[in-house]
Amino acid sequence: MGRMGDITFDRLSPTKFEEFCHDLLHANGSVNIDWRKGTGLASSPADKGRDIVCELPRSDPDGSKHFERYFVDCKHYKKGVPPKELANLLAWAEAERPDVAVFAVSNFLSNPGKDFIETYRKNNRPPFKIKYWEKPHLERMMARKILLQRKYSLTSAPIRSVRQILKAEAELCDRLWYGRKMPAAFYREKGTSEEVIKGMLKGKREAEKKYGKKSLMDNMKDDWSWGFLSGKVSAIRWVLGLDWDVLDSGIASHRAAGRTAEDSKPKFPQRNCSGQDNR
Repeated sequence: MGRMGDITFDRLSPTKFEEFCHDLLHANGSVNIDWRKGTGLASSPADKGRDIVCELPRSDPDGSKHFERYFVDCKHYKKGVPPKELANLLAWAEAERPDVAVFAVSNFLSNPGKDFIETYRKNNRPPFKIKYWEKPHLERMMARKILLQRKYSLTSAPIRSVRQILKAEAELCDRLWYGRKMPAAFYREKGTSEEVIKGMLKGKREAEKKYGKKSLMDNMKDDWSWGFLSGKVSAIRWVLGLDWDVLDSGIASHRAAGRTAEDSKPKFPQRNCSGQDNR
């Protein structure tokens, strides 16, 4: 998502803004969501101030769980929402007693609208909370929810290019290979040829020069760090079209993505991500 304040909902229709709010509530953990559109037409019928009814799971300090019932009224205005547009939700909340009544506003409430809500709170002391989610609040709620942002064309952030993904894959594979290399004495005891050992040590030195020895060692300082690195390799391979948990045959993803033979030549001694030196 762009910088806070860059997002605009103005390109959405009122019904699309309601649909966005429905999806946003779902993405933030709400359940039993009832979008009271009631028709397949472009516009919604009269909903009496309750565009969406939902429940949000809550946990008490003693570990018990309960649900808070929300009535959500979606207000899609380019200008500030006036007080007259706020009465319906409050009237229905008085009648049906949700836990929370929310105005989801695509821009901002007008100052008279905020005064109206504050006066209503003081004079009526309602048994439910009244909240309003203005544009900055909605932005915070959808932060990091890239798929939601893309669905409603609310972000211009580019998807990473194949070249960038391949570059990241190559580094991860190098780190995995480095972490799996044992001291030279181990390979000598196994009868590995000195030529292969020499190539392995040269590859390790090149990796240390390129990424930094401390950074490479941090990848294997504990089981969590090593598992995290392996998970990254698995995930990036999946993005490139391979099955999950593919931690070897690095050259396959390079070819699948259209890299040339020259691009695919390993910088270090030939190896695959399983840690096997090709002999």
